[in-house]
Amino acid sequence: MSDTDLIAGLLDEPMAEDARMVESRPAGRDLPALMRKIPVTLTLEVGEARVSLHDLAQLQADSVVELDTLAGAPLVIKVNGTPIGHAEVVVSGDSHALRVLDIDGLDLDRLGS
Repeated sequence: MSDTDLIAGLLDEPMAEDARMVESRPAGRDLPALMRKIPVTLTLEVGEARVSLHDLAQLQADSVVELDTLAGAPLVIKVNGTPIGHAEVVVSGDSHALRVLDIDGLDLDRLGS
């Protein structure tokens, strides 16, 4: 595939499946066609734990490390490491999925830093 073909593919209009996502998106987040195809990494953060190197060295298969988050609390959604909102884990078929609870002002400028 040539560079011209790749660029042409990036400039294509969204597929019908993508159009449904665009329609359900709140106003103010409309991205140019080229930007809609840029991949980002979406992660959920369960919580954190601060441990000493000694405690870290003692971890084994059955070890339990207490996190700073309460059980059942919303998880932090991160895009490329930047927090953007909260979600909960749900089951979708045979896989885990996330249900978005809130988006805290998705700022595309912050995602690059």
